Amino acid sequence: MSNQLGSVTVQRRARKSGTITGAVAGVSALGMAAVLTGCGLSEDSDDVTLRLVAADYGDSSANSSKKYWDKLVEGYEKDHPGVTVEVSVYSWNDVDAEVKSMVDAGRAPDMAQIGAYADYAAADLLYKVSDVLSIPVEADFVSQLAGAGEVHGVRYGMPFASSTRLLFYNKSLFAEAGLNPPTTWAELAEDAKALKDEGVKYPYALPLGSEEAQAETLQWLLSGGGGYTQTVSAYSLDSTENVETFDWLKDDLVGKGLTGPVAPDKLNRADAFAAFAAGDVGMLNGHPSLMKAAASKGVKFGMVPMPGVAGPTKVSMGVADWMTAFKQNGHAEQVGDFLDYVYSEKNVLDFSREYDLLPVTNSASQVMSTAKEDADLKPFLDQLPLSETYPVGRTSWAKVSAEIKQRIGRAVTANGDPAGVLGELQTTATTLDAGTG
Repeated sequence: MSNQLGSVTVQRRARKSGTITGAVAGVSALGMAAVLTGCGLSEDSDDVTLRLVAADYGDSSANSSKKYWDKLVEGYEKDHPGVTVEVSVYSWNDVDAEVKSMVDAGRAPDMAQIGAYADYAAADLLYKVSDVLSIPVEADFVSQLAGAGEVHGVRYGMPFASSTRLLFYNKSLFAEAGLNPPTTWAELAEDAKALKDEGVKYPYALPLGSEEAQAETLQWLLSGGGGYTQTVSAYSLDSTENVETFDWLKDDLVGKGLTGPVAPDKLNRADAFAAFAAGDVGMLNGHPSLMKAAASKGVKFGMVPMPGVAGPTKVSMGVADWMTAFKQNGHAEQVGDFLDYVYSEKNVLDFSREYDLLPVTNSASQVMSTAKEDADLKPFLDQLPLSETYPVGRTSWAKVSAEIKQRIGRAVTANGDPAGVLGELQTTATTLDAGTG
């Protein structure tokens, strides 16, 4: 395996530097799509079958990600007769577990598009990004996301899709209550109180249920000047800033009955989004896909940066999902050539537009930032350069995230103790961090 990887790496690097084909040398980092789709495989390559496991971003069979991958693979295989790509698509509830089962059984896929990668990198199961992608494609990743794909300074995760968060508000409900969108926590609480007085079911929807509590939590921590890792070397879950943020949520929002009939620790994101689309929510944190859901139900909405203690939050939460390349089957060259095609400008734009997500490449971002058809995504794109992602490069993050999902909602219950809950999570995170190295 190691000899095979060594020879393939030399071939990939030669292709990157232009010694195999002069075409690559003339490709800029932002305009590589047309050239890279068919020049990477040697003529005497044996037929290869690549297996990709991917997550489903659709909300029905009509827009399942399987349709996206079927079309992409058809285009790739047409120009690469020696390569077959088999794609298995699973829901986000199942995809990470499916990949783990395959890896544990010794049947790792060639590629997996999943939520976290650091555990596999730490176990030396993944190719480095530089072992598979060509230089122009790797250089095209948005730097904020590319850096999040590193473990101990080495890139193993390739960002696949991204999003940021903004505060969504129901324009009709705000107009009826005579309100302007908030810029500070105090204004948010005042607006929520006014909406409650008007009979709004969820003045502010606070989804701290187990589905995605880690996301709502991080957005609030950032708005309070904190975060999960305020230092590079360690978690900081129980920092003074974080405790103060959850004290405010418990006392000034939840404690005053401003978060609706479902307790935050029982409210999941999907249910909060559905309630917003039904016109029952005054405000909530949302990502781009909420726009289509709300518009389809006739809800008029606005979007502003998340309010902070003294003004709009300057740092938004950014989220990226990850493409990984496993070493077990030894198909580095073929995997790299296919992924060069996946990350072409056209394919990144097609995926981002289909699912209302932000592109992970500079070339596609530049197109979307000026295209009229993408104007609704521009506020989210503007947030991306200053966003902060989950600490996915820490091998403990997957387990720490699971603990946050299960426990953080207790901090804002009537008998909750924010300092105690955050302290427990910090102890757990520190222990997990030490155990994974």
